[in-house]
Amino acid sequence: MSQTDRPLILAIDTATPCCSVAITEGGQEGGRVLAGMTLCGTVTHSRRLLTRIDQLLEETAVTWMGLDAIAVSIGPGSFTGLRIGMATAKGLAFAGNRPLLGVSTLTGLASSCSTGKEICAVLDAHKQQVYAAFFRRSPFGKLEQMTQTVVVAPEQLAAGIREPVYMVGDAVAVYGEYWREVLGDRYEAAPAQLHLPSAASLGLIAADQLQRGDLLDPGSAVPLYVRASEAELNLAATGSGRLPQRETIQP
Repeated sequence: MSQTDRPLILAIDTATPCCSVAITEGGQEGGRVLAGMTLCGTVTHSRRLLTRIDQLLEETAVTWMGLDAIAVSIGPGSFTGLRIGMATAKGLAFAGNRPLLGVSTLTGLASSCSTGKEICAVLDAHKQQVYAAFFRRSPFGKLEQMTQTVVVAPEQLAAGIREPVYMVGDAVAVYGEYWREVLGDRYEAAPAQLHLPSAASLGLIAADQLQRGDLLDPGSAVPLYVRASEAELNLAATGSGRLPQRETIQP
């Protein structure tokens, strides 16, 4: 195991059709990515995840016993992908007797953005909806989540935006032109390379959580699916639903 203030984290993100894994050292301030890879394609996560992890361990010369913790994206995202990632991370945590850490997919996306604007992390939820949450950076650069994670229609999301916003996530490729048209100069999109979740970002965030003792229970941890009930979907379809009020909450 590493020095406690610079933990070695194996991070796994399978929330989207892209499978991302990384080994990181340390947290968001001064931490570094030892190795990482993100692969997109038709091969299921379950068929390639453990192989990719073994490749990273070999590349970095880090042993299983050298890892301080296992981190996983808890969602929102693809239900199947989240289940595969969570099951793999829980199994590795159990087998190695290592702490298990969970990071929101949207928090990981927002953490890659350096901007003074409000950040809206958005993932395509299909069914003409998006998963979304709003973030901002404090004067000291700390990322703060301002709303709960919701699933809404892209039109409803736009209707709740009053201030300039910096949007990041794969939903930008689907609805970005619509948002640009509706929001005008209030809209700005992150560079395309930031729109996919990265296990590297997840690992750096998770290291800070480890220092705080913010752990998951491997026996009871479940993904954050977020998908609304049928009644909530019907409410959103009428345009009557509202985005949550902005308030600082714990990511």
